Amino acid sequence: MEITPNQLIDFYTTMVRIRKFEQKAAEQFAAGKLPGFVHLYVGEEAVATGACANLNENDFITSTHRGHGHLIAKGGKLELMMAELYGKATGYCRGKGGSMHIADVDLGILGANGIVGAGQPISVGAAFACKYKGTNNVAVCFHGDGASNRGTFHEALNMAAVFKCPVVFVCENNMYGISNYQKNHQTVNDIADRAASYGIPGASVDGNDVIAVYEAVNAAVDQARKGGGPSLVECKTWRHRGHFEGDPATYKDPKEQAEWLAKDPIPRLAKKLIEMKAATQADLDAIDAKIDDEIAKAVDFAEKSPWPDVSDLLTDVVA
Repeated sequence: MEITPNQLIDFYTTMVRIRKFEQKAAEQFAAGKLPGFVHLYVGEEAVATGACANLNENDFITSTHRGHGHLIAKGGKLELMMAELYGKATGYCRGKGGSMHIADVDLGILGANGIVGAGQPISVGAAFACKYKGTNNVAVCFHGDGASNRGTFHEALNMAAVFKCPVVFVCENNMYGISNYQKNHQTVNDIADRAASYGIPGASVDGNDVIAVYEAVNAAVDQARKGGGPSLVECKTWRHRGHFEGDPATYKDPKEQAEWLAKDPIPRLAKKLIEMKAATQADLDAIDAKIDDEIAKAVDFAEKSPWPDVSDLLTDVVA
């Protein structure tokens, strides 16, 4: 499968857009402008970018508490996302969802979820609907290493396998379930090995290599569209920051942190683009500047947007 230079530039653009959105969110949270918890995707941009590059607008994703990157890679609007982080009435969920519960059904984004592992059965339901209706669409379920220990993970994989649902489980293994290192909460080195228990394909790839992610998810999505059923793709990656903003991450080995920072997916792809003469440094700088402007406009939109009115308190709330 040949990936064109233009595709690689698109990958770079998406990863930078995610990174800069997250950096601005960190800055605004530190300034006391964002309420609630914020879990940032910095360092994991290659996973969402590579996976979502295989999806159509009518395909579905389910996301996690660390979901900004998934939403951006699937086509979410920066200004509506930023407004939601601010809690403003113009946000995706009118300011009621916040960072962990952004959704856009029109884009197939069935919602980020603050409950670990909760997106897994939702993705199977969406995939079952795709098969039942014969739409040829697929669902991608993003989840972490910790979620692969949940009962929902095993139930979802089993049901998806039994009914041959067109769903791809993308495990973002950033090595930590909050502060608990993977080797301390699992006896397997590769979470992808768990796929064998359900008779479905499993693949483990370098989650900091956007091309490797794209190719692995491409094969899984292609199989799903052809009626071949579900797959599990594990992407080994690393979150640069703490579990949430305010977590100093003192549980991380400084040496290992430095080793992973050296494998940052964005400069890694930038180097490749320059080496293959697909882009110059000036081209990449122009992309960075364009995205800086996008982020600034998103912040301006959020800050100028109104707060929800008290009369809207119970609108769209199920009791």
